[in-house]
Amino acid sequence: MSTPPQPPQPADQPAQHPQPPAQQPAVPSQPTAYPYPSPQSPPPGAFYAQPTLVGQPAVGQPGQPQPGNPYMQAPYGPVPPAPPAGGGSGAGRAVLWAAVGAVVASAAWAAGVFVVGGNGDSADLRGYSAPGNMCSSADYTSFKDEYTENDSSPTRTSLKDPALEESYCSLSLKKPGSTYADAYLTLQLDLHKKTDPGPEFTATWKNYGDSHKGYDVDRVEGIGDEAYLVSHDTTNGSSSGSRYATLAVRDGWVTYMMSYSVYLSSYDKDKDPPTLADVTDWLKTDTKATLRQLRD
Repeated sequence: MSTPPQPPQPADQPAQHPQPPAQQPAVPSQPTAYPYPSPQSPPPGAFYAQPTLVGQPAVGQPGQPQPGNPYMQAPYGPVPPAPPAGGGSGAGRAVLWAAVGAVVASAAWAAGVFVVGGNGDSADLRGYSAPGNMCSSADYTSFKDEYTENDSSPTRTSLKDPALEESYCSLSLKKPGSTYADAYLTLQLDLHKKTDPGPEFTATWKNYGDSHKGYDVDRVEGIGDEAYLVSHDTTNGSSSGSRYATLAVRDGWVTYMMSYSVYLSSYDKDKDPPTLADVTDWLKTDTKATLRQLRD
C-alpha cells in the first residue's frame, strides 16, 4: 500500500516544549492527482492509512472514515463494531469475531441466492429421447406404399451435447424398378436442453412465406404445441418443376421436422408423383406416429 504525503501543520499551533522527534521510517514522497494541500487540514494526530510496523500499534479506529482524509472511505455494507479499549478479554474478542462472521455469512448466503437460484428455467423435453439412428427409429410407413424400394445406404447423423441432442436422417425414395431416387425424405429431431426454441421456431415457420417467395404456410392443429405445414409446387401440370412439403413441429423444448421433395425431371415419365394433398396427409400421419415412438 502506498503512503500518502503527510499533511502540513497549522501555522498558529501554540509553542510547546521541544520533544525528541519520533523515529519514523523513511518514506519517499508519492505522486498524487491533487498536488495542493487539503483546504481543511486535519488536526494533529489525525489517522492516515499507513502500513503498521511490527511492534507498533495502529493509530485511529479501524473501519471509520476520518475528517480531511481522502484515502480512508467507509466500506460498503455493515461496519463491524470497534473492539473495546485495551483489546478486551479473549471472550469479548470471540463474540466480536462471531458477529463479524455472521455478517459475512449472511452476505455470502444472499449472494448465493441471487446467483445460484436466479434461473428457475429447465428444459421441457416432454420425455423425448434422441435416437442414435433416426432412419431406423422414425416411422414413414405412409410413404412405403408409393416407394417400395428400401434405401440401402441412407444418410444419418446424431449429436449428443449438454446443450443439444440431435438425430437426423435423409432417405432416397424409390418406386418399384427404379435405379435412382425418385424422391427424397428427411427427418430431424432436436432436443434443446439449454434454450427454449419456442420464439425462434414460431418466427421461422410462421413467417416462412415472407422470407421464401411462393411458399404456402398453414397452421396444423393437434400435433405438439404448434406445427406448421410449408409447401411449394412449381409443376403446374407440366413435365418439369418440383413439389416440396415440410411439417415442422414444436412440443415443449423439442422440435421435429419431416420434409418431402420430388423433381419431375428425375421422376419416371410414365408415372405421376403423388399430389401435395397426399403428401400432406402422409406427413401428418407419420409425424404423429414418430413422436409417439420417440417418447416411449
